[in-house]
Parts: sequence; structure tokens; C-alpha cells
Amino acid sequence: MTEFLELMENSAMTLTLPSDWYLSNDIFALEKEHIFLNEWICVGREEEIPEPGDHKVLGLYGESILMLRNNESELRAFYNVCRHRGAQLCPSADQKNSDDRVPLKGGVVGGKAIMCPYHAWSYDLNGQLIRAPHLAPEMGLDLDEIRLHPVACESWAGFIFLHLSPELAKPFSEHLGESVERFKRYPLAELVVAKTLSYNVDANWKVLCENYNECYHCGPVHPELCQLVPAFKENGGADLDWDNGVPHRKGATSFTMTGTTNRKPFPNLDELEKERHKGDLIYPNLFLSLASDHVAAFILHAEGPTKTRIDCHFLFSQDEINLDNFDPSDAVDFWHLVNRQDWSICERVQTGMSSRVHTQGVFSPMEDWSLDIRQYVKDRIGPYVEA
Repeated sequence: MTEFLELMENSAMTLTLPSDWYLSNDIFALEKEHIFLNEWICVGREEEIPEPGDHKVLGLYGESILMLRNNESELRAFYNVCRHRGAQLCPSADQKNSDDRVPLKGGVVGGKAIMCPYHAWSYDLNGQLIRAPHLAPEMGLDLDEIRLHPVACESWAGFIFLHLSPELAKPFSEHLGESVERFKRYPLAELVVAKTLSYNVDANWKVLCENYNECYHCGPVHPELCQLVPAFKENGGADLDWDNGVPHRKGATSFTMTGTTNRKPFPNLDELEKERHKGDLIYPNLFLSLASDHVAAFILHAEGPTKTRIDCHFLFSQDEINLDNFDPSDAVDFWHLVNRQDWSICERVQTGMSSRVHTQGVFSPMEDWSLDIRQYVKDRIGPYVEA
């Protein structure tokens, strides 16, 4: 194996991260601390909490997070922990559905305040303590000085992003980078989720990112996709123009089995976008694939070194959804096939990497988009990995 890797170092090939970076609990713990708890992560769509007082409890990397809209309809998020004795303010979905739990008062009450079920400390929807029963000012408690632990919350294109270490957060615009300009003609913020497919994949989140970022695998893994987009298999999927979009076969305009649809294209697209497919990966956990009439958005939830949950949301225009003959299955069914092909090959990669003879892989020149994840991860956890 050493001779093979040395040979690759003297070729057009480049080396992947070491295999144990995809297998080790210690590496995943570092990624959790220095990536998922220290970077902007996508957690869902704004339409999930549309009105003032609406809220949702999220389990994120061992933390319970309360996300809501305040009275001004602004997004807010907090650690789901009372400042008094640390009780959870709102139950998680698992706690709500448990048969052996006694229902408790508290949580987001009447869409107006957040009340702890333990001692009824209450906070407004901006996290400010507004009531602590039986505690008078002369006891030394200044309500104005106490707030829930904040989580930074931003939105772009209808997607909600959180930063669980807000004091360390870089500006949100820096996180989005060029994506804002690249997708400015797509009405992402106005689109609505018509269908969601959730998958549990036995593979490391980085394997999924690397797979999404290259099309060298498309020829052998996605024959149906390559019939629709022949460029995905030409020259091993090399030199794809993602900035201007990748062309479908002649006469095709959308990601469906036939390449056609009765849905209208989004109104402000340029001529190339009406006929091509665009995609992007916003690290660490949002994949976007954009057709002329719909968008597939993949939100990754890394659950361990070998486990990843993926929520695939299918976004359409509300005007199309309102039509009596609206049927998203042409896109959903096609994506479901492509998705399962991807997840299956990623699981094969994960299983193969666990072999004692595999210490590191290589990237071919056609996989150049896969290379950026190495630097992204190394920059964040490299200083903490023992040599």
C-alpha cells in the first residue's frame, strides 16, 4: 500500500484524508466540537415556523436548541436550558411522544412567552427573563441582567442557519460566499417544500460531501442520470461548468426521468438556467441542486463517524403547488432513484475504508471538486489531531 501511495504522489493523483478520519470516534468528536458546534449549519426552512410564537425544538450534536419566531416575526434561537437550575424549557419530540412521561406545564406558552416547567421562570421571545416567581429585587435578582443562552440565527433563500457558538461566528455573508450571487435569479426564498424524503446512511458525512462534489462516479453509478445529462459521464465527468450550469440532453429542461415537466420554469432565470442544472455545496451540511422548475435541497445531520441522516426537501413554486394537477412525483421519483444509488455507493466506500489494508485513498484529476473538503476539515481540526 505504501508503494502505491508513493506512486500516486508522483502522478496527477492526490491523496485523500487518512482513512481513520472517516472511521474514528475521536476524529468525529473533534469535528463535532470544531465544525458542527463552531460553524454555521443549515437546520431547515423558514416555513417550518411561519408565525410569531411558532417554535421548534432541535437536537443538534448533543445539544437541545429552541428555535422560534418572536413577536416581530424575527427568527431567534436559544439553548433549551433555563438559567435557574438548567431544566429543559420545552420537551423534545421524543419526550412529547413518550408514553411514560407525565405532561408538564411550560414551554412556549400561548405563543407569547417561554416558561420553565420547573419553577416557572419566564422569558420573552427574545430570551429576556421577565418573571421569577417569589423572588423580589431586594434578593439580588436583576431580571434585566438574565437572558437565555443565545444561538446565532440567520436565514438565506428560505433556509435557516444556526451557529451554536455565536461569540465565535464569522459574518454570515462570508459563510455563504459566492452562492448568493450564483443563485440570485432563483426564487429560493419563495419556494415551498412539497415533499421531504429522509434517509439514514451508513457512511461518514465527508464521504457524502466528496461524492456530491464529483461526477467521476456518475457513469457507473447513475446510468439514468447520465442519459438525462450526458456531460456527467463525458471525460469521466471532468471540466463541468457549474457556474453556468451543466446542460441536459437536447430537449430536456428538468431533473425528471423524461427530462420534461408540465411545470413552468422559474420566471427570472436566464436562458442557460432554463435549460441547465446547477449545484452547490455550502459547507458543512447543505447540498443544493437546482433545476428550472424545482430545487432539491439536502440537509445533512452527522450522527457519528459512520452514520449520517439526510433530509431531502423538494421545493416548488407556490403557484404550481396551488394548481389542481400539481404532481411532484416526476422529480421526486427520479431524485429518489439517484439518491439511493448515491447512498449505496457511499456505504460501499465506508465499508471498504474499514479494511485493515486501506489507510488512505486517492483523488483522480476528474475529482478535483472533492479536494476542497480536505483543507476545510484540516483547517478546523488539524491542529488538534495527534501526529
